[in-house]
Amino acid sequence: MFTSTVSRAKGVTSRAATHVSRITAVSPQLIIRAAIIVMVLLPLIPLLIWSFSHRWYFPTLLPTEWSLRAWSYIFSANSKVLPALGNSLLVAAAVTVISLVVGLPAGRVMGLYQFRGKTVVWFLLLAPTIVPVLAVAMGIHIAFIRYGLADTLLGVILVHLVPVLPYMVLILAGVFANFDTDYEAQACTLGANTYQMFYHVTLPMILPGMVVGALFAFIISWSQYILTLLIGGGRVITLPVLLFSFANSGDNAVTAALSIVFVAPAILFLLLTARYLTGRDTAVGSIGNF
Repeated sequence: MFTSTVSRAKGVTSRAATHVSRITAVSPQLIIRAAIIVMVLLPLIPLLIWSFSHRWYFPTLLPTEWSLRAWSYIFSANSKVLPALGNSLLVAAAVTVISLVVGLPAGRVMGLYQFRGKTVVWFLLLAPTIVPVLAVAMGIHIAFIRYGLADTLLGVILVHLVPVLPYMVLILAGVFANFDTDYEAQACTLGANTYQMFYHVTLPMILPGMVVGALFAFIISWSQYILTLLIGGGRVITLPVLLFSFANSGDNAVTAALSIVFVAPAILFLLLTARYLTGRDTAVGSIGNF
């Protein structure tokens, strides 16, 4: 009897130890993901409450009256939110794709090769992030008026590339700084052409860095207000332009609802690409090694 009791106790102890080891093995990753979700979503709770409030006065903790007025107005034809949302998605997506196309060769050159004048090239690439945005926008606006790009969607897309490209090139240069070209040479030796080499060898290795760069490009373009307002001339309406106009109106409920609509795509994009920001697939850790 004593022997069976001891064996059962050992079995319970081993199962408990296995359970604890499993919890210990997965808990750090779960804690990090939970912390990211909490930090991202927690600031949205007051906005969510404001968007459904009709009357909310200090010092009450919650609104005294609730209403769907703000959301009804947001999705009505008179609010122009849906066209602005479409313009923002179109501009941010186009800027992301163009910056990837331009940033890939530039990042490869800046990350893999050493050449005379590289420091000067880096300074020129990073200059738009150093010079005040208003000064850059005013100079570009004069040129865009001359070439007929002012007050157009194409002009807004092109001007958004100014603050986006430095970050894209910087991230991809960090990725290529740790890139081993011997894999490409082996693929060529085995008979792969340029397309096959890029698709089967290069792309899988740099994909995490591309995703991180696309995330930065999308968020930076998505949140641009001054550049859009000056180059768009009030004719190209995006969500940031619409949000600032509503914020000055004094209608807190509508402003809160529009703020949630504004941040939702960026948060969704962040959650979809979060696995590339931490862990084994990260490319952020390689930035600065060139």
